[in-house]
Amino acid sequence: MSKKEDAILKLKKYNQDHIIRILQKIDKKDQENLINQILEIDLGQIMDLYEKTKKDKKKTTGKIEPINSLEKSKISKDEINKLSNIGKSSIKEGKYAVVTMAGGQGTRLGFSGPKGTFKLDIGKKGKYIFEILTETLKRAYKEYGFESYWYIMTSEENNDDTIKFFEENNYFGYDKEKVKFFSQGKLPLIDKNGKLLIGKDFKIREASDGNGGVYVALEKNKMIDHMKKNGIERVFICGVDNIMVNMVDPVFLGMTIEKNVPIASKSISKLYPDEKVGVFCIRDKKPGIIEYIELTEQMRNAKNENGKLIYGDANIVSHLLKVDALEEIATKKLDYHAAVKKNAYINENLEEVIPTEPNSYKFESFIFDGFKFLDNMAVLQVKREEEFSPIKNKDGLDSPATAKEIYCKYWNISI
Repeated sequence: MSKKEDAILKLKKYNQDHIIRILQKIDKKDQENLINQILEIDLGQIMDLYEKTKKDKKKTTGKIEPINSLEKSKISKDEINKLSNIGKSSIKEGKYAVVTMAGGQGTRLGFSGPKGTFKLDIGKKGKYIFEILTETLKRAYKEYGFESYWYIMTSEENNDDTIKFFEENNYFGYDKEKVKFFSQGKLPLIDKNGKLLIGKDFKIREASDGNGGVYVALEKNKMIDHMKKNGIERVFICGVDNIMVNMVDPVFLGMTIEKNVPIASKSISKLYPDEKVGVFCIRDKKPGIIEYIELTEQMRNAKNENGKLIYGDANIVSHLLKVDALEEIATKKLDYHAAVKKNAYINENLEEVIPTEPNSYKFESFIFDGFKFLDNMAVLQVKREEEFSPIKNKDGLDSPATAKEIYCKYWNISI
C-alpha cells in the first residue's frame, strides 16, 4: 500500500474527507508534504481532545486547600544572608541554569516577529525584550564570575528568526556557547465541527502546544541530557514577556536547596479578591495552581488571621525545578486545555477563508499541569513592583507602556 493510500485510510477513519478532496486538487510536491504530515500526526489524540470540548466542565475538581508561602520581605537579614550564600555557592559551582520559554509571536502587540525581539521605548536607543533579559543575566553573573547555561525554548514558527536575531546582535555580549535553543512541540488546529484546518501552504494548520510543552521539549531535544552532563542540578523557568523577572536570585535558590523540594515558585500578592489570576494551592495533596474561574466566591474572599487572602499567592511563571523533577514530568501525560481562536483556512475550492468569529480550537498544556506529579513545593512571595511587569497587550494593562513605567521606576531611568 502506498503512503497516499495509508494517508487516505487514516483520514477516512477520523472523518476528515474534506482533506482527501483537497489532496486530489493540489500538485505533487504539496501532496507529498501533506501526506507525510498526515502520517506523522496522532489524529486519534486530536479527536479525543476535540470530543472533550463537548463535555460539561466542572468548575472545581479535587480537594482544594491553601498553600503556605514565605514572604521574602519578612525574612530576617541573617536568614537572607544564609540563604544567599547557599544559592551563590550553587551558582558558582555551575549547578544552576535558566530556561526562557519564548515560543510566542508578538501578534497581540501588533508586531510581526518573535515576542522576544519586540523593542520597547526605553533609553535613548530603545531595548529589545531579549536584550533586557540578557542584561539581567549578565548583571547577576558579573557578581559570581560565572555565566550559566541559558536554554531558550522557541517554536517552529519563530526558531530561525530568534537564532538569527541573537546572532545579528552578538548575543548582547552573552557567551554564545552558553546559549542553547530548542523548539517546543505543536498540535493541529481543529474547527468546531471536528474538521482539521488546511492552511495556504496546503498543510494541516498547527500551533504550539503551550508552555507545558517545555518538559517534553527539553527531553526530546536532549537538553535534560545536556544539563546532567554539565552538572546542572536546578533550573529556573520563566516566560519571555516579564521584563522584571529575576532569573538569578540566590536567596530563592538557597531557600529551595535548604528545603530540598523538587520545585519552588515565586508568587506575588493578589491586589484584590477578584483579580483574574491563577493562585497556588494544594489540590488532592499535590502542589498546583487553581485558576480564577475555579475559585468560589467564598474562597476568593477568605482571609487569614492577619487579614491576608488565603488564596492570594498569584502565579508569575517563575519556577525553579530540580533537573530530576523535569525528567520525571517529561515522562507523564499532561492535561490539555482548549482555547477557542480565530484561524484562517482554505476550503475545498482552495480559497482562503478568514473568519470574523472564533472558529477553531487550539490545544495547549500549561507548565503548572506538571506540578501534580511532584510531592511538595515551596512558594516565595515577592514584591510585584520588583519582579513582575508582563507584556501581553498592545495597550492598557500589561502593555509595553505599563512595563516601561515599572521597569524605569525600578532602575531609575528617565522616561
